[in-house]
Amino acid sequence: MLRRKCRSKARLDGKTVVITGANTGIGKGAALDLASRGGRVILACRDLKRAQDAADDIRKQTSGIEGAGEVLVVRLDLASLASVRECAQLLLRTEKHIHILVNNAGMCFCPKGLTEDGFETQLGVNHFGHFLFTCLLLPRIIQSAPARIIMVSSSFHHMDPDIPLDDVAWENRPYSTFKAYSQSKLANILFAKELAVRLQGTGVTTYALNPGRVKTEALRYADDSMFRGATRIFGIIGFMSMTPLQGAQTIVYCAVDEKVAEESGLYYSNCRKDTPSRAARDPVRAQRLWEASARLVGLGDWDPFTAEVLPSDSGEVTKF
Repeated sequence: MLRRKCRSKARLDGKTVVITGANTGIGKGAALDLASRGGRVILACRDLKRAQDAADDIRKQTSGIEGAGEVLVVRLDLASLASVRECAQLLLRTEKHIHILVNNAGMCFCPKGLTEDGFETQLGVNHFGHFLFTCLLLPRIIQSAPARIIMVSSSFHHMDPDIPLDDVAWENRPYSTFKAYSQSKLANILFAKELAVRLQGTGVTTYALNPGRVKTEALRYADDSMFRGATRIFGIIGFMSMTPLQGAQTIVYCAVDEKVAEESGLYYSNCRKDTPSRAARDPVRAQRLWEASARLVGLGDWDPFTAEVLPSDSGEVTKF
């Protein structure tokens, strides 16, 4: 009874939406809703087979809806900055507009590991991969204004107020999957906050959100990172959790609701504004995170707010 639903009837005809990790869970739930509103929805996922299966299912579910949009699939592995660059280049070549970007994909409570580029897995996928992906797409998103950028965070961001940017591989401290996840979700909120500052006057607004407790595949690593039987326990708790479609409501709210069109850099939960942790409200932390992230993902002096070309690892540039 306490679960809110996005009540907006806004249509997305002629609008392009990119959602990361949309082959399952709340990402797929959001894709289904936004496609039913007429949006051209692109599922950006690591596993193309699962993404195509999800796209087929969404097409099937929307086949009887008048004015439903099309659903497409592209490959994106957020644990590889090379894959991020490749996907961004593809989208810039094929899409004249990007009106909504939903950074939804993420790793949750996984064992200690490193991404291809040497970041701790959860921080690397949940933040650094999305940071680079968003920056590379920003010129197109700005050209498409009014546009919205949405970061899917979590209430777990309250657990740890620190993001140790001098040790992104967790080499100098005991690993904690809970702290690593918390830090990555804090980074999502700080990214949205700083991005809103830098996008002022462009017509592009940003949102961070907590989708709530949702029954998804996110805890599939619990047995390995916590203790044997943890996945089963979380599965039992899952009976009291929201379905993916219910959990997607705050994503949809931030993506389409008219009431939040002029808001930017704020945090939402249960389809309304909420207050994040003190650390998540700190503008100095947000600015420092941006500067460190730009350096660590190799953006150098490239400015996504004024750029007319896209940088690559080789030093070459691509016009978009």
